[in-house]
Amino acid sequence: FKYDFVSTFKKNFKNSKAIYEDISKISDREIKKNFNTEKIDVIIGGPPCQGFSNANRWQDDKKDPRNRLFFDFLRFVEILKPEMILIENVRGVLTSSNGFAKKKIQEILNNYGYSVFSKLLNSVDSGVPQKRIRAFFVGFKNKSSNHFDFEFNIPKLEFGIDVEDAIGELYKFEEDGNDLEFRELVIKPKSIYRNYLRSKNNKIFNHNIVYPHILTQEKMIHVPQGGNWRNIPPELFKSNRNNRHSSAYKRLNEKEPSVTIDTGNAHCNYYHPIFNRIPTVREAARIQSFKDDFIFTGSRSSQYIQVGNAVPPLLSKNIATYLKGLLNE
Repeated sequence: FKYDFVSTFKKNFKNSKAIYEDISKISDREIKKNFNTEKIDVIIGGPPCQGFSNANRWQDDKKDPRNRLFFDFLRFVEILKPEMILIENVRGVLTSSNGFAKKKIQEILNNYGYSVFSKLLNSVDSGVPQKRIRAFFVGFKNKSSNHFDFEFNIPKLEFGIDVEDAIGELYKFEEDGNDLEFRELVIKPKSIYRNYLRSKNNKIFNHNIVYPHILTQEKMIHVPQGGNWRNIPPELFKSNRNNRHSSAYKRLNEKEPSVTIDTGNAHCNYYHPIFNRIPTVREAARIQSFKDDFIFTGSRSSQYIQVGNAVPPLLSKNIATYLKGLLNE
C-alpha cells in the first residue's frame, strides 16, 4: 500500500519530486543534496508523537522507538533551517498525559531555535463538509521572526455545506455498474462547493460502487439518516450487545457535515445517507474536499487509506494561505 501513496502523489503533482524511502535511512548528506537551496520557507510533516508521555518522563526521548520518526523529521529541520515548521497530529497530543506531550514537543522545538504555537482546528471551519479535529503546531525561527504574540487565528470559512452538497450529484450513477473507468456529469454544478469539486471535463473517477453482505444491508434498512446500530432490531445481531460505539452502523445525514472519514473499506463506522453501503472512494474524497481531478491509484483498500489518512485539502489551503501571508510579511 505504501508505494501507492507515492504513485498517487506523482500522478497528481507531475512537477514534484517524490522520494520513497525510510526517512531514517536518508543521510544528512542526501538531505543537503536533495533539498539544496539557500532558503527553505516551510517544512511540513505529521510525525507520530506517542512516545512523549508522563510514563516515559525518566527515559531518553530519543531512545523511545515511537519517537524515532519525530526526531528524524527534526533532522530535516536542523539541517535545512526553515523559516517555519508546520506539524499535524491527532487531537490527543495536546491533552494526553496532562499536556506533557505538548509541552515536551514545544521544549524540543524551542531547543532547535523555534518559537512554537499549537491549536486544534476543525476542518468544517475551512469549508470542508466533515467534522475532523486535528492538532497543529507552528514553529517560527527565532532569529528571523517577531511572531512571539502569534494568535494562530486561521480564518473561518462559513460555506454551510453538508454531505448532500458534496455527493448528492453522484446518486444518479448508482445503477451504472462497476465496469466503467469513469462516469461523466452532464449537468452544471448547482452550488459553490460542487463547482469547486468539478474537473474541467466533468469526469468522475474512483467511483467503484460495492455493496456489503446481504445481512449487513438488511440491518442498514432500519437505520435512518443520523441513526446508528441502536435503530437495528436486536434479533438481527448474532449476539446481544449494548456496548457498541455510537459510530457503529452510523448513517450519514445529508443535511449535516459528515463524521470523520477514516481509512477503512471494511468498517461499519459510517454509511451512505441514501444507499445501504459505505461511500465510494470518490464520495469519501469529495467529503474530504479532494477535487474530482485528483485521481487515486492502487487497490480499492489502498485508495480508502489514502483518502482517510489525508489532511483535507481545503483545510490545508486555508492554513497555507494564512501562513504564507505571515512569511510575506
